[in-house]
Amino acid sequence: MKMSVSKEKRRELLLTSPSFLWLLVFFAAPALIVLAFTFHGHTANGGVGEWSLSTWRELVDPDYPAIVWNTIRISFEVTVWCIVLAVPCAYAIARMSKRWRALVAGAIMLPFWTSFVVRIFAWKTMLHPDGWLQACYLTWLRVCQWLFDWMPGAVQRFLLWTGMASPGRVDPALSTILDSEAAVVLVSVYSFLPFAIMPIYTAAEKFDFSLLEAARDLGARNFYAFRKIFIPGVRQGIVSAVLMVFIPAIGSYVIPQMLGGTECVLIGNKIFMRAMQNRNIPHASALATLMAVSVLVPMGLAMWWKRRQLARDRRRLDMRTAQLMTGGES
Repeated sequence: MKMSVSKEKRRELLLTSPSFLWLLVFFAAPALIVLAFTFHGHTANGGVGEWSLSTWRELVDPDYPAIVWNTIRISFEVTVWCIVLAVPCAYAIARMSKRWRALVAGAIMLPFWTSFVVRIFAWKTMLHPDGWLQACYLTWLRVCQWLFDWMPGAVQRFLLWTGMASPGRVDPALSTILDSEAAVVLVSVYSFLPFAIMPIYTAAEKFDFSLLEAARDLGARNFYAFRKIFIPGVRQGIVSAVLMVFIPAIGSYVIPQMLGGTECVLIGNKIFMRAMQNRNIPHASALATLMAVSVLVPMGLAMWWKRRQLARDRRRLDMRTAQLMTGGES
């Protein structure tokens, strides 16, 4: 018995060792090298200096908290919009016949056949100030301004403090969608939406849709059944979608660089500026470390929430089983 167990362990180690070695060489080792650079100074010719804490002292910049906050806020907005759009889309695809499922799923992944930079240039042309998207954007701003005026003063001050609203009236000459935060959010949602649709669709494909029909037969409304039965049923896919959208959004560089202008500078732009323009590798490494921490924190929270949900479901199942056994004995 012990021999068989040891053989199983050795077999598992042999099977997992290539993946572990790959992660160690191409992920863990570069991350440790970047972390080590943060404890060095930089030289005048763009090299890495002696061991020092000067790089971390240089991070005490009054602009960095605002840049980090804008990066997290915009990434959160992109993630929310992607999930809101991906859930009904995945639901619709999962309800199609098998032939149409493959066709629609392939159409969703079709833009990846084109270069990412080419697609961003196409969006830059579409967002021209004389285009129809600019007219739609002005209409959206006027609607948001009208809603903002109707909000209580405390809510208005909160939105202004978080940067989700701006004071003043809408000026068509200055309110252009190109070179703005709105363009970054719009194109980011377009770029990362397939990463949200596919995990949710994978979970929805395994979902038992007869549960929705049973809920409707019992008197539940369509949206209530969708919200109370379908969304919890694809919860794991939604968690995966959140991570797959939030992580690349928080480290995005090309989209804010090409469409954000000078008003939308994110942490990825600062890393590029420090590494390529200023030739300050330790400073860029420190910013990359901060960005990695900001990514690991939501991942840790998501894993904690997932474990909590599994533990709660297990407790419910144990309680239900105990009740059934108690009822059977009585």
